[in-house]
Parts: sequence; structure tokens; C-alpha cells
Amino acid sequence: MSSISLFLNRVVSRNGFLALGLAALLALAPAVAEARLGNGSSAGSRGSKTFSAPPATSTAPHSAAPMERSMTQQPAHSPAASAAAAAPARSGMFGGFGGGLMAGLLGAGLVGMLFGHGMTGGLGDLGSILGLVLQLALLFFVVRFAMSWFANRNRPAMAGVSERSAYQGGPAPGPQGGFGGFGGGAAPQQPQAPVTAPIQLQDSDFNAFERLLGESQSAYSDENIDRLRALATPEMVAYFSQEIAEHARKGVVNRISGVKLLQGDLSEAWREGGEEYASVAMRFALIDVMQDRASGRIVSGDASAPQQAVEVWTFLRPAGAGPQDWKLSAIQQAS
Repeated sequence: MSSISLFLNRVVSRNGFLALGLAALLALAPAVAEARLGNGSSAGSRGSKTFSAPPATSTAPHSAAPMERSMTQQPAHSPAASAAAAAPARSGMFGGFGGGLMAGLLGAGLVGMLFGHGMTGGLGDLGSILGLVLQLALLFFVVRFAMSWFANRNRPAMAGVSERSAYQGGPAPGPQGGFGGFGGGAAPQQPQAPVTAPIQLQDSDFNAFERLLGESQSAYSDENIDRLRALATPEMVAYFSQEIAEHARKGVVNRISGVKLLQGDLSEAWREGGEEYASVAMRFALIDVMQDRASGRIVSGDASAPQQAVEVWTFLRPAGAGPQDWKLSAIQQAS
């Protein structure tokens, strides 16, 4: 066995218990994660701005976290969708056949190491591995060259001309049988984004936001779904119901009390179609604990020490409605 293999085996054996400990911590992570309304995640809808970060404010000077859950469909022309569509397929030595080859060699080496045969167990010494890699790589390139040569030889003579014309964008017939203007005719129409217009808010609106902050947290703590329906959109109520059901499955309940708004300011407010939105950054304090559902014993959190959170809440109401009609539409984390 080579010195490299001996060294790797020693590292694995000495750090085996450390790896097991890290795995246990990862498994227990959900139990000590943030609780409160929304479980410290970012979810909901902000109309056409759902996947755009709300403007920073003095309360939340950093960009809010993107939506992790939303019933609003992400537009096809969004940066995330465009990047996924434009990503080229992996090819070459480390894609396709080459990737499978390297993955097989690495997997065989790791399995050998875990079972005590060293990194090269089951494949011979290091020289054998290098020789096998070189032979398979040479075979791969020979087969690839042969397939490319036969494909080009059997290709129709006009195929190249047709592809170049399509790539360069040949002229397209116009509506009268001629050709369109420069660029080969009119470009395909893209779906237009909804028209938005800023709106002005009153003091009564901000009072409503503070009221919703406390009442929604209280209803969530009481697991009062009917009350949550009066305070939040159906989408948010669905998320809260899932969280409450998950807590019940684990035999715990999230108790929230002492909610107090410490600082808040408007990020943006706008009208979109027949609805109005307002995104507000809020820093607030609260007592947030997890209790055992049967005994009432505190499982996590401190019932005597308030904690603080900074979140961007988006509220929704019908256009022209009053402050009493605002409902919670989204929560985004801000740090």
C-alpha cells in the first residue's frame, strides 16, 4: 500500500467520530432553527415584483432574501430563468462519457478507502490507475473523432448553407408577400409586464401594519387558522397551516408573545391592476419559544429574554380600499 493511501486511511480513522458528530448536528439543525410566524423563511407574493428585491431602507439596509416559496409563477424572462435556459450542456472530457469515467474512478477509490483497502484498493497501484485513465482517454478521443468524421461525410451539401442562413437571420415574408424591414420582419411580441404606479400611504395605513404584525403573530401562536384567514392572504394562510401541522406532528407548539415594533419604514408602495401593495421593513422584538405540546415544557427558546428580528412584510388590499382591508401577503428575511 502506498504512503498516500496510508495517510488517507489514518485521516479517515482519526476523524471518523468528528464526521459523525457533524452529521448529527446537521440532523438536529431543524430543531434549533428560527421559529415565529413563517419559520424565519421568505415566502409569499408581491405581484409582479415577487422576484424583485424590495428597495433597502434604514431599518433593512441590506437586500431582502429572495422568495423561497411563492404561488406566483416566475416569469420566463427573469434573470434566474434566463441563466438556466442559457446554460450550455456539459461536454468534453469531464462531461458525458468523460464525467462518468472520472466519477467511476473516484467512486471506486473512495469505496476502497472506506473499506480499508486504501485509495487504490480494487484498482491496483497508482501506475495502473494512470495507465487505465490514459488508455480510456485515448479511446474516447478516437471514437469521438471517428463519429465526427462520418457525420460530416454523410452531411447533405446544402445543410451548411441552410444553417448559416437561419443563424444569420434571413429575411422573413412581410404581410403583403414582400419582406419586412431591417432584421427580417417584426420581432415576436413579448408579454407585457403589469403596469404599476406608486401610491401614497397615510398614518392610518402604518398603524394597520403594526396591528397586523402583533395580531398575526398572536393568531399563529394560538394556532387559530380562522383568525389568520382574516389577517393574511389565502397563500400565506396555507403556508402557516403547513407549519402548524408540522409542529403538531413533532409534538410541539410555537408560543409567541410580547411582540413590539421597534422600528419600521416603507420600502415601496404601488398599485397594480385592481390591487395595492405595500412592502414595509420592520424590526421587532418578541418572546419566541417552542413548547412540548403535552407537558408545556420549553423545548427551545428563552421565555424571559426577548429576541429581535428584521423582516420585510408586504401587505395587499383591493385598490381604493381602507386601512382595515390590508392583509399580509409576503414575508422576507432581512439582515
